[in-house]
Amino acid sequence: MQPRNMSMSGVVDLAAVKAAQEAKAKAEQARAESARRGGAGAISPADLVVDVNEADFEREVLQRSAEVPVVIDFWAEWCQPCKQLSPVLERLAVEYDGRFLLAKVDVDANQMLMQQFGVQGIPAVFAVVAGQALPLFQGAAGEQQIRETLDQLIQVAEQRFGLTGLTVDPDAQPGAAPAEEPEGPYDALLEAAVRALDEGDLAGAVQAYKNVLADDPANTEAKLGLGQAELLQRVQGMDPQKVRRDAAEKPADAEAQIAAADLDLVGGHVEDALGRLIETVARTAGDDRDAVRLRLLELFEVVGAEDPRVVAARRALARALF
Repeated sequence: MQPRNMSMSGVVDLAAVKAAQEAKAKAEQARAESARRGGAGAISPADLVVDVNEADFEREVLQRSAEVPVVIDFWAEWCQPCKQLSPVLERLAVEYDGRFLLAKVDVDANQMLMQQFGVQGIPAVFAVVAGQALPLFQGAAGEQQIRETLDQLIQVAEQRFGLTGLTVDPDAQPGAAPAEEPEGPYDALLEAAVRALDEGDLAGAVQAYKNVLADDPANTEAKLGLGQAELLQRVQGMDPQKVRRDAAEKPADAEAQIAAADLDLVGGHVEDALGRLIETVARTAGDDRDAVRLRLLELFEVVGAEDPRVVAARRALARALF
């Protein structure tokens, strides 16, 4: 039940990249399935605010955060500032019409969740996006500040994770469970690949993703997962100090720069990784340049084609090539 891939600082690391990949794939599948059903799966405005406890946290927060940003309101009955903040958050959840979901956590009844999120005082408001947790604000906050924070959260969720929110139907019955999606033909293999990644079995993850792609070459989740697993495999045996020393001493050495870029990306330095390879493309020619370009395209896939940093890097690559 512990929040997975929690990144309280909000820094983009490889775990966040992995979560983004999974979230984007799930969001795309959910939208496709909803369209196939003619828009099925809409929820009532009343379902935009939910009470969450330790038993259902994974289902109501972590799993839902793959569809929509989940804002968590840590509160208690005895907390006077909470009584001022909570109604504002509840009203805004309805007003924002499915662009975020509000989960209310009573800290007196859920001490473990309070500890896991490092809550020092209440009210405290966090968000979970695609399994990534980040603090929003603590204590009383004005409505304008809350709106600005929510707008930024929604923008990040859409641009980086492809989450566009939930469909709200004023006529829907509160508490109606959405139709359960049928299990896809490769769900078991994809789940096995994710488990292998979590357990550090990189070879097993690579093979599981390849098994899916052998039958379904266009499978988005498998392609993204394979790119990440192969990246982790490449850096597994590296000596970071040697790699960075070689890269610094040999700026035009394609192999040295490719290795350093892999380390950059695993460390969460996305722009450094992409920028390093673009600069190397400009310095090299022939087979070396082609090798760098191909690795750069692979890293584009790992980060996500719609990520603004990838969009900017593609433009920079075109300038370097032509």
